[in-house]
Amino acid sequence: MRSGDDASFREFARDKALPLRRTAYLLCGDWHLAEDLVQSALIKLYRVWPKVRRKGPVDNYTRQILMRCWLDERRRPWRSRENRDGVVPEEPMAPADAGISDSLLRALAEVPPKQRAAVVLRYCADLPVAEVAVALRCSEGTVRSQAARGLDVLRAALQRQHDEAVSGRSV
Repeated sequence: MRSGDDASFREFARDKALPLRRTAYLLCGDWHLAEDLVQSALIKLYRVWPKVRRKGPVDNYTRQILMRCWLDERRRPWRSRENRDGVVPEEPMAPADAGISDSLLRALAEVPPKQRAAVVLRYCADLPVAEVAVALRCSEGTVRSQAARGLDVLRAALQRQHDEAVSGRSV
């Protein structure tokens, strides 16, 4: 890669790493995995950087790579098979700048992956429907329906959390 391309990639990665990490965290709920996903996405982007950069804005393409990395990670069979030895690991602390409530993260964890991706990109990353459709490689109608279903699941999960909190206080 030419030095100009290399420098422009470094600048892009420096500017976009934190927003990508936050998006990845909203998808997976784990800061360590979010960092891994962003790193994988940036490595894949680096391989095609000169070609992608010439075509224009790369934000959508980068989000699309991040989504694919996350969906691929969820498909890996070893991810679903944990070795349970009875020892509870320490809970990782979320960075202070995350601005994401624990209740929202727990509720997002209950939303199915494709619906969660649509909700996160549409409402947390504040992207228009057309950009979300490009990132998820689906039609705009699919984005709308997945986001609507995801919001329904999210609302139900948040309501369930609220009801549990209220019933826990009254006991």
